[in-house]
Amino acid sequence: MKKSYIVDSTCNDMRIDRWIRLTLGKIPQGLIEKYLRAGKVKLNKKKVKSSQKIKTNDEVNLFNIDFKESIVQKKIKFEPSKDIIKSNEDQIIDNNENFIVLNKSAGISVQGGTKSKKNLVDIFAKSEIFQGTKPYSVHRLDKDTSGVFIMAKTRESAQLLTSLFRLRKVHKTYLAICHGELEKDSGEWNDDLIRYDGEKKIIEKAKTLYKVLDKNSEASLVELKPITGRKHQLRKQLYAVGQPIFGDVKYKLSNSFKGINKNLMLHSYQIRFIANDIKHTYTALLPDYFKKLLKTKRLRFLD
Repeated sequence: MKKSYIVDSTCNDMRIDRWIRLTLGKIPQGLIEKYLRAGKVKLNKKKVKSSQKIKTNDEVNLFNIDFKESIVQKKIKFEPSKDIIKSNEDQIIDNNENFIVLNKSAGISVQGGTKSKKNLVDIFAKSEIFQGTKPYSVHRLDKDTSGVFIMAKTRESAQLLTSLFRLRKVHKTYLAICHGELEKDSGEWNDDLIRYDGEKKIIEKAKTLYKVLDKNSEASLVELKPITGRKHQLRKQLYAVGQPIFGDVKYKLSNSFKGINKNLMLHSYQIRFIANDIKHTYTALLPDYFKKLLKTKRLRFLD
């Protein structure tokens, strides 16, 4: 069985092994290498190595590859009530034929896992909005972070949006209220962030542009534009400069005042991208608890 694909512009200059994962799913690298050696994957009718870069309008042919398609959602573990479905539908900013955009509430996960059952994928899987299809999560947003979040309605749309995020063609703006006063009013953070995969230590480059919108001796309101998308990137970077985010129980200073708020003061404020030659800009209003702390800390935000 032969399948043919034409490479679109979002995948230009991408390694072919990465394109295979994007198209077929989380295939082990060893299996990809085996497919390429056996000629089960050909680029413009030729055998290539996994490091080969693909270009717009290249033809990729797959021969007799029986791998289960990617972007598979976890089994439904959470059964949402009608009220929960309705309350999350009320957070929708945009609903079109390809995806929905919502102002995600803090305290709810994107996908179900071992620690959290209540999640957006399971909730919207039961929504009439996704009747005849299912929701696909195309990017991450921490459970305790609020704001703009996108869910695709089709596999094709999910592939396109996922590739835009991976290629850093989605421009994200966050707002955070952090402890203390940042030394500089604007700048760039370039850090080596450490995380662990089991016992394996992984060091990842993290880059963020920041701008202080207002500040005093007690707190700062900061606009954050992550260039990379590392796990807990913004939270780790503000902690590293000694100004952790209010409400962050993981990355906090030992003398941080406890009990001032229960919410993480990190909000995904805006997302901008171009898909199918259409410009999209989505902005999520600040939660009430965020605005309340701004007032308490005498910080101004000109929306």
